[in-house]
Amino acid sequence: MYTLRKWSVRHARLLESAYERLERTLLAISPGLERIGHARLEKPVAAVERVIKGALFDCRMCGQCALSSTGMSCPMNCPKSIRNGPCGGVRPDGYCEVKPEMRCVWVEGWAGAQRMRGGEAIHTVQFAVDHRLKGSSSWLRVLREKRAAELSEKALGNVTPVRPLNTGPSGATRGSETRDEARAPSAENAPTLAPTGADGRRS
Repeated sequence: MYTLRKWSVRHARLLESAYERLERTLLAISPGLERIGHARLEKPVAAVERVIKGALFDCRMCGQCALSSTGMSCPMNCPKSIRNGPCGGVRPDGYCEVKPEMRCVWVEGWAGAQRMRGGEAIHTVQFAVDHRLKGSSSWLRVLREKRAAELSEKALGNVTPVRPLNTGPSGATRGSETRDEARAPSAENAPTLAPTGADGRRS
């Protein structure tokens, strides 16, 4: 298992591409998956996910997979479950202080991130684990989030701007200057700021 974990880090770029293809495929068939129901799919998908990710990454099925942000090195393999960088006990040779035979998962993660196109994501701060999600499919969770974002973008794209009540058909404000004139900066409409005191505050 540990050998496969190290292989996954060495081939992080390949696995990144595989994950991207998987995500595109799931998004393409998401309408059909929604008709089946994510609740029905949860157990079988989680079982497949456990086998594949368990073999490649020694996955602990936390339900909040961060592999794409951690160089394909699972932070849950850290004996201290640290999800944001290595602890202060990493040995000079890069090995773990708790498991001296194991290379620090964050040292491995940094190496893996250097091989990935989206490797800068390793700087993303990871939230603490929500143990209520343990054992659930992170693939389905990500799919739901991506699908919701996609539908929201489409909905926002169909919104027709509403003309303010006090403007005419041309957009000019009734009984006042035109909208462009109102927006144009000038000495007359420039905001006046209070003088700054010695302490840096405005009076």
